[in-house]
Amino acid sequence: MPLAASPLPAGLELIAAIRQGVTAAEALLDDARRAVAERVSVGGRPIAAAFDREQHATHGLAWLATYVEAIRQLAAYAQRLVEADALGETEDLLVRIGIGEYLAQILGGIAMSQGEIARLSDLGLSPAAVAARVPSAVEHLIANGNTALRRARLAELMRQGRDITVGACGLDETLDIIREEMRRFADDQIAPHAQQWHLRNAYIPLDVIAQMADLGVFSLTIPEEFGGMGLGKESMCVVSEELSRGYIGVGSLGTRSEIAAELILGSGTLEQKRKWLPKIASGEVLPTAVFTEPDTGSDLAALKTRAVRHGDTYKIYGNKTWITHPVRADLMTLLVRTNQAESGYRGLSMLLAEKPRGSDAEPFPVAGLSGTEIEVLGYRGMKEYEIAFDGFAVKAENLLGGVEGLGFKQLMATFESARIQTAARAVGVAQAALEQGLGYATTRRQFGKPIADFPRVADKLAMMAVEIMMARQLTYHAARQKDSGRRCDLEAGMAKLLAARVAWAAADNCVQIHGGNGFALEFPASRLLCDARILNIFEGAAEIQAQVIARRLLDGTN
Repeated sequence: MPLAASPLPAGLELIAAIRQGVTAAEALLDDARRAVAERVSVGGRPIAAAFDREQHATHGLAWLATYVEAIRQLAAYAQRLVEADALGETEDLLVRIGIGEYLAQILGGIAMSQGEIARLSDLGLSPAAVAARVPSAVEHLIANGNTALRRARLAELMRQGRDITVGACGLDETLDIIREEMRRFADDQIAPHAQQWHLRNAYIPLDVIAQMADLGVFSLTIPEEFGGMGLGKESMCVVSEELSRGYIGVGSLGTRSEIAAELILGSGTLEQKRKWLPKIASGEVLPTAVFTEPDTGSDLAALKTRAVRHGDTYKIYGNKTWITHPVRADLMTLLVRTNQAESGYRGLSMLLAEKPRGSDAEPFPVAGLSGTEIEVLGYRGMKEYEIAFDGFAVKAENLLGGVEGLGFKQLMATFESARIQTAARAVGVAQAALEQGLGYATTRRQFGKPIADFPRVADKLAMMAVEIMMARQLTYHAARQKDSGRRCDLEAGMAKLLAARVAWAAADNCVQIHGGNGFALEFPASRLLCDARILNIFEGAAEIQAQVIARRLLDGTN
């Protein structure tokens, strides 16, 4: 059936319609938050045992809030485009399909994982209560949002389009220029080699890292006074997205520098800032984060690696695991227990541990430090290690901030940026999957025509584009919140939670579009599936993200 005409201009009609959808979604979230709070709180404060017992409801609330924020940010994106007279047909379709689909999923059930569906009834809302929040205009928005006709038209426009990004991203000119520069670099120097780096489990070549340094990848958010470019987190998102689109390992090299720089900038002494930030910005020093231990995972309070002070030196004893790029790193941001009498967070400190670069032949050419490589499915190019410390020496002057016992607090201050950057990496991986899927679907012919002509294939491509834009806008919003100086652990967690799922869905659909070839190692689709899977695990697993989001929603501070 033809799309219904509206008496309003297209842009104004869209804004009016989606505004009602946003209002309905926000009202349902408020109702659900009150209902879940009644289950897990006493005297207005959440009780830990009840919170854990009601995890399906609390985590379902987190996913509902994430969906509502995604809808809100897609609506804000549309508003900005309308005001700039930049809303084209592609953007209109992305917004209508995305908001219509997410509203439909809110009412029907949100997939927290492949087998876990969060429904409003699970959160304590009755059918009557839900119906009261959904006026006929919102029902119309849902019914006329994600339709077969709109998906088919979007897929057609994607096949005709010249820009690999489906729809305008809605950023300023400076960020668009940065995107173009990073895209050229990724297309010329990364993407042509990514599959072979992956298959050989090879390191990203040092000359590629040197080119990244020349482009300013490691200096983006470091202040100019310390040799950086002084840009905001939005620029970090654009760079991480484009580099990860080429190869997630390249996009992730910046994560190590981002974490180290933020630790030093936020908590270091002036001498530490002057010593390390210019070297990180120039790429002279490659950092790595050394936090996780074999038996602790996300429970950092249980961390056991010891730092024992002897004069002007700490000697380190213990084990760390899942350490990315440690062999070629020059600096380890090392979380240790300096107070053995304190078993909780207050006994932890952060050290800036210098080390010489190693190689495959001699990974750790320094006394007191050894390691074993952890072979992994994807996320290659830097190599993962389990590391053993046996008297490894760190100068006492490299205690971050010069005060013991602040390590956990210092690390927590970096979680927002790390999760925003991870969300951007996820968007990049999803974008790569979309490009691979679209390219294959338009050239692969079956039954006398390209497989992209078949609705089930075209639908996959259209929905990949829609969800990528939703994750992208949510990630940019979190970055803007961070740049404004506001607390944004809620927004960062939502961006990471959604973008990781979108990346996995896009990679899975890419493999499905390829059919048997998607299972072959020679095709990038197989690599992208492996790379996408880790995004739901590191920098806070999806369950941890949902837990963090739910606590913020229910503790009255957001």
